[in-house]
Amino acid sequence: MTDVEDVLSTAAGWQAAGEQVAIATVTETWGSSPRPAGSRMAVTKSGKMAGSVSGGCIEGAVAEVAQQVMASGAPKLLDFGVTNERAWEVGLACGGKVKVFVEPLT
Repeated sequence: MTDVEDVLSTAAGWQAAGEQVAIATVTETWGSSPRPAGSRMAVTKSGKMAGSVSGGCIEGAVAEVAQQVMASGAPKLLDFGVTNERAWEVGLACGGKVKVFVEPLT
């Protein structure tokens, strides 16, 4: 089983147990990115997380948006880009851009 399948299986299990779940998927990267396009992270309303879309501050921001997406039901496309000077602060080791699509699991 791949990492993506593990995240989706975990998310499905959480949903089957009655949890509200959102899925975040890396849709595009440019420059340096710790996780490639297609990487996924699942987040529950109660705060459980599985998988990874980047690391650093980006995952915290994605988890916050996942809570909003579960509450509203409306998906969001997030665009993170940093300069080389700020790259280490937010977890993108050499700068770059990452786009992450966050959607409720229904």
